[in-house]
Amino acid sequence: MTAYEIISAKRDRQTLSDDEIAFMINGFTAGRIPDYQFAALLMAIFLNGMTPVETKSLTEHMLYSGIVADLSTVPGIKVDKHSTGGVGDKVSIPLAAIVAAAGVPVPMISGRGLGHTGGTLDKLQSIPGFRIDYSIDEYKKKVALTGACLIGQTASIAPADKKIYALRDVTATVQSIPLITASIMSKKLAEGIDALVLDVKTGRGAFMQKIDDSRDLAKNLIAVGERFGKPTIAYITNMDQPLGRMIGNWLEIRESIDCLQDKGPADLMQVTHQLCGAMIYLGQKAVSIEAGIEISKLMVHSGKAWQKFIDIVRSQEGDSHVLEHPETYPRAKFQSELKADDSGYLSRLDALEFGLASVQLGAGRMQAADPVNPKAGIELHYKIGAKVEQGQVLATLFSDDEEALNRALDRLSKAVGYAASPLAAPPLLIEMLDKNSL
Repeated sequence: MTAYEIISAKRDRQTLSDDEIAFMINGFTAGRIPDYQFAALLMAIFLNGMTPVETKSLTEHMLYSGIVADLSTVPGIKVDKHSTGGVGDKVSIPLAAIVAAAGVPVPMISGRGLGHTGGTLDKLQSIPGFRIDYSIDEYKKKVALTGACLIGQTASIAPADKKIYALRDVTATVQSIPLITASIMSKKLAEGIDALVLDVKTGRGAFMQKIDDSRDLAKNLIAVGERFGKPTIAYITNMDQPLGRMIGNWLEIRESIDCLQDKGPADLMQVTHQLCGAMIYLGQKAVSIEAGIEISKLMVHSGKAWQKFIDIVRSQEGDSHVLEHPETYPRAKFQSELKADDSGYLSRLDALEFGLASVQLGAGRMQAADPVNPKAGIELHYKIGAKVEQGQVLATLFSDDEEALNRALDRLSKAVGYAASPLAAPPLLIEMLDKNSL
């Protein structure tokens, strides 16, 4: 067995065996197979795809390239949620607290911002002192003690994925459904979960902008989850406009506080409660998803979710005082306003452009080594469907870089559309899929 033969087989649209996939993953992770050969395999997969059996095999060998957390000693059914990435998507933060408050343990390994999309870790680390670098043993203890723990990918969790992703990023092979599936599921399965809920974004601000691609990805993710014995539910949700009103790391923590104090915006709460309801159902704390949604709402109304969030932050060494008194958090040096160019009804708030503008302001990274400014970002004052007058303030921009504010304002002036008559906001929850959808 040689790398040359395996690359040739996939180039010629042949199905790779489990042994061949293991040979390539293990060899690349150990450094025996060079980047240029593995890059050739990635491109062959990108162009020719993989069968469901190949995708499961790829996931399995990426998963077992490192440690798989054993949470069997933690009581309850462990359930996590994964989003494929969006603009203003801070759902994971209130969600972890809500679901844990409902008695379902939430082990969560999250990522940093990628391109125009925000990252849960960057948001959490805008809380002073918040740690995301615990060992697997510490992670297990915190899940058992608090009901949730949110950490970053450690060196021992799916190391093959970390190395492969870096190569995909520079070889134009990121947007391959089998490769995305294996990347997501190898990390999620390594957490020690028993079940999984997925939020697969579609639209302008999503990596999968076409609904058919999003549906295909959701089905692939579900198929792999089910093949590993992990019940999996996926929702396809709209990402044509930003979710909620805040974009940026501390700004999204502020909005998460509002959510947990029962003051969150309607669109954000709708998605959050739907995903929480599915998790509470899979965690067997509700007889149906609908009943789980009602429990999710109760956890917020009662204040239990807010107290759980405080507990999680304290457990991970974060400063809970700043959450209870967010007005004490430092403000960005500069701010500016995006004003309406016309009168009418908002018909477009391009999520991709708002995400890219937030990166320009300092809330994301142009390059992997760039620092992130936790104070930078955008506050939206209106959403699609709202009636506005010319000159009305549509959004406020925050940054420590005055020139960046001007560049972002110029970008956003082209990202807003107006209509003469009222129109309905696009539906948020487009479709639910589970094993029966396969």
